[in-house]
Amino acid sequence: MTPFTYARADGIADAITLGADPATAYLGGGTNLVDLMRETIAQPDRVVDVTGLSGEIAETEDGGLSIGAAVRNTALAEHPAVRERYPVLARAILAGASPQIRNMATVGGNLLQRTRCTYFYDTDGSHCNKRQPGSGCDAAGGLNRIHAILGASPACVATHPSDMCVALTALDAIVHIDGVAGARTLPFAELHRLPGDHPDRDTVLAPGDLITAITVPPMPFATNSTYRKVRDRASYAFALVSVAAALRIDDGRVGDVRIALGGVAHKPWRALKAEAILRGAVPSEALFREAALAELADAHPLRDNGFKIELVKRTLVAVLGDLAGASA
Repeated sequence: MTPFTYARADGIADAITLGADPATAYLGGGTNLVDLMRETIAQPDRVVDVTGLSGEIAETEDGGLSIGAAVRNTALAEHPAVRERYPVLARAILAGASPQIRNMATVGGNLLQRTRCTYFYDTDGSHCNKRQPGSGCDAAGGLNRIHAILGASPACVATHPSDMCVALTALDAIVHIDGVAGARTLPFAELHRLPGDHPDRDTVLAPGDLITAITVPPMPFATNSTYRKVRDRASYAFALVSVAAALRIDDGRVGDVRIALGGVAHKPWRALKAEAILRGAVPSEALFREAALAELADAHPLRDNGFKIELVKRTLVAVLGDLAGASA
């Protein structure tokens, strides 16, 4: 591990001052950053501990929830308001990692975790544009069973690993950011980037930017929501495909719907095409499959992951069917 200095932030302003240097990394639970530093993929000169920042989950004036970036994943999943009003979020968190990691990991850190692509972690000769820009992407022609079928580029075919982020995308969450340029908010779906020519940049954050909180807006029909994760084994495995969805049926038709997909792209994938087909239509298995087909029309499978297309279709149809039945 490369030598580094350690500082503990006393508050947001102190954290931003300490973290303004691009060679600085913010430390939450450390469940991803420490691994990256151990493998010399991340080599910050300074680590700024921000676990002393807000760990509060509070009601907002409009009936939503404000979630401090230092909230532990377990605490968020177990919070009564989350379990009752946003079950998709609780289930997504519980589908990720292991209990021990969830007890340590923070919400802010979860949003910023890096890909689990094998070539990204292989520093002994593999080529990875995310780790070393301009070196190439061995995954594109290599072992790519877990990789992207949507939104990829010749520079990178990696997928985003977070389960929580898929649920937050479906819930239209808002990210609160502070930094040298001041405080701002950002729709959650705009936080993460598709790879393009710069897959080394996972998010739109500037150096020194600090995620301070997440706001989940009021969404009454999110009580009828769920998260389904398809993976190779039942515990501690990243998604091959996942679906976060919320559905409302009004007078026998789809009144409103939110869908996001995981395991298919460089960022959590909001299924806007599928949502548009579903709204106002009479729910049926045929309709759900039509929506899935529309969302996957631009999918480009790699050598080893073509199965993901049908897997997304079947998983989405099954999830929507369950929610439609619960809403009837």
